[in-house]
Amino acid sequence: MGASMPLVGRSLAIFIVAIVMMSISIVTVLLRTFVRLNIIHAFGWDDALMVAALILFILLNACCMIGTMHGVGHTRTDFTSMEVYKKALVWWWLGQMLYIWASAVAKISIAVALLRLAIAKSYRVILWSIISVAIAIGLMFWLVLLLACNPIYYFWERVDETSTGTCIPMSTILDIAYFYSCVTICCDVALGLLPAFLVWKLQMNSRTKLAVGGILGLGAIAAVAVICRLPFLQFYPDENFLYSTYQIAIWSLIETGLGITAGSLITLRPLFRWLLDTNSTHNHKSPLQGKYSKPYRLSSLQSQAIRESQNTKYWRPDVDPDNNKSTIVAVSSQRKNKLSLSNSSQEALNPEPISPNHVTIQKTFVQTVTEGKK
Repeated sequence: MGASMPLVGRSLAIFIVAIVMMSISIVTVLLRTFVRLNIIHAFGWDDALMVAALILFILLNACCMIGTMHGVGHTRTDFTSMEVYKKALVWWWLGQMLYIWASAVAKISIAVALLRLAIAKSYRVILWSIISVAIAIGLMFWLVLLLACNPIYYFWERVDETSTGTCIPMSTILDIAYFYSCVTICCDVALGLLPAFLVWKLQMNSRTKLAVGGILGLGAIAAVAVICRLPFLQFYPDENFLYSTYQIAIWSLIETGLGITAGSLITLRPLFRWLLDTNSTHNHKSPLQGKYSKPYRLSSLQSQAIRESQNTKYWRPDVDPDNNKSTIVAVSSQRKNKLSLSNSSQEALNPEPISPNHVTIQKTFVQTVTEGKK
């Protein structure tokens, strides 16, 4: 789809922010998915919701980028074609529809993740309340914007004097937007402060508590973007709507992108442990690893000849190898150092290091055949 308007000034700013926030969000969610599927082996509902939020966010960014190429960020006098102006309004309208649910689903994902750490009933009530409020306020604002004009397409067709329809007064939409933003800030702040109380009573040192609480509290960063957006809501009823509201578009993208990124970062601690464990194994690799990758008895490490030998005198000196009335029986058990989780969505805060290596324990005993007397 070719660009109908030049990417300059405010339209270029929206385009760049969309590219940057979308790229960061994709990387963090992909890392989160890798951790959950390949390291933790526990892909839960919070992960599925975050993937859904990312998909919605990608669609939102696509609408913003295509919209800027059709005039979002330009003044009305910059448009030389009424059809191009209508297309710009269509992409703006689609973008605000997607923004509401991308932001809401990201908040719900973070709340569901915190539910796995909340033991006290009061904390669970707070988290479920946040989830309910996020769904309710998102659905309300979405319906308001969806049904703001009757028929719906009159939102972008009203620039044509020949079209007919009605729309809710902009002052009403503005009041609802302020209310939505205030509730969103409260939800983000609650999601940022609650982790501090959740980790306070955990059995870990103060430094670990501070690190875990800080990581879990990253979700509150999205509230900063909402606060920064508040002063620009007043430009919503402006005649140069697409030009005056570019800050609303930018801060909405930053808010949703930060929420998705922060919500994914809180799950990446196992990735750093996995990388450190892999590097440690690689850097301190034993000379016997790789060269002798096949199983062998620890007591037969004296020489290559002994290692290849199956003669029991090297590893069971108490047994006479010439005694044909005795049989050596070996029982092996293998133990893998693998993280075990009772809940498919549970991630231990301090799990044991994950290692691809395993140890085989072999026990042997002598079975003697005794001839019975007739």
